Amino acid sequence: MAQKRKKISSPKIKQTYKNTAKDRLHAFWQVFSKEDEVLVIINADPDALATALAVKRLLRYRVKSVTIAHPNEIRRLNNQEMVKRLRIPLLRLKDVKTDAYSKKVMVDSQPDHLPCFEKIEIDAIIDHHPASCEWDVEFVDIRPDYGATASMAVEYLRAAGMKPSVALATALFYGLKVDTQNFEQKSVLADGISFRYLFNLANRDLVRKFELTDLRRSELKYFNIALAELKYSKGRYYSHVGRVRSPDVLVIVADFLNHVGGIDWVFVSGIHGEKLVVIFRSDGYRKSAGKLANKIFGALGSAGGHKGAARAEVPLKNLNLGDKEFTSDTLKRFIRRHI
Repeated sequence: MAQKRKKISSPKIKQTYKNTAKDRLHAFWQVFSKEDEVLVIINADPDALATALAVKRLLRYRVKSVTIAHPNEIRRLNNQEMVKRLRIPLLRLKDVKTDAYSKKVMVDSQPDHLPCFEKIEIDAIIDHHPASCEWDVEFVDIRPDYGATASMAVEYLRAAGMKPSVALATALFYGLKVDTQNFEQKSVLADGISFRYLFNLANRDLVRKFELTDLRRSELKYFNIALAELKYSKGRYYSHVGRVRSPDVLVIVADFLNHVGGIDWVFVSGIHGEKLVVIFRSDGYRKSAGKLANKIFGALGSAGGHKGAARAEVPLKNLNLGDKEFTSDTLKRFIRRHI
């Protein structure tokens, strides 16, 4: 069936409710009937997983069934640990016949975010990312000022008089922490209120376990390499780790080196597939890692980030290295030309 939802003319948000939490909740509930089989579609990350669980709770006893499906492979160990420990029921979107479901809900995303979403007719959207266009969908709740969709989910639950279980509260608490980066990123008072509400309901020890589980035993070797290859100059660390199984390990190494006192900048690079990945860390004081990353690598690939953290990904063919290997000294030369 052709999708009816997109109006490119202006990035407005079509609202089907007034502004109170109860108005939103009842407008959302009106989308569904007792016989509906509902598919909740997410691009799986902590915020999306938590909100999907909240939707499942909100629709309990109101619909026939609720299924959560995602297109992406869950690679990050933190997220794998979250799914495993909280026993989150998930299906891969490629294994699901979307037409078999009478209603489809998309949370923490929008239909134009991934190509696989575009042909699915959505009945409800709940998200905190900016709207790129007006979605002609039966129910739309998009609040780009919020730091996490989990905060929105908490408001729905509270409006419904539903106290979340420990598992659901833990998922929402973790999702909120991740998407606001512990409130270091953009957030509003509503995020803080939801955080405080969840604080005594969630299993915070389990959340800490999720946060700490980000490294495989097989990846410990990269710390040896990073330290062996480490170069220091004028308050800056440079280290090239070589080929890595996942770029995530570069982030972990860079964050580890950023803990060292007296260090203003950390640059950690590695090769993943056919790309050079460079992780930037700085103290953010009169510096911008994002601007520096773009200045150095923006013309060669993708680069950007925030004041304290940034990332660049450059196809190896764009580096014109010839037969030379990329090393920590190579990384240092690239950086020193621009810093």
